[in-house]
Amino acid sequence: MGEQKRKEVIKQETEFIFSKKNFTWMLIGLGVIALGFILMSGGGSDDPNVFNPEIYSWRRIRLAPAVILIGFGIEVYAILLNPNKGK
Repeated sequence: MGEQKRKEVIKQETEFIFSKKNFTWMLIGLGVIALGFILMSGGGSDDPNVFNPEIYSWRRIRLAPAVILIGFGIEVYAILLNPNKGK
């Protein structure tokens, strides 16, 4: 009797929580977040005694954080996406 239960347990197929669709959206979100950090980089000065006003550009202050937040929103969507909805 114990052997039958073990065989039944072994026959059960394991299933991942996330599907290929979830992982695709997660990779898209990571790409958008990486793009935001790339937009935020730069603007430094080689000489520490010289101020470079480029550090306060619109791209670094407004655009890059907005792109990063959009990427985090895509990540939340990817996690909450139900891959079995159409089945």
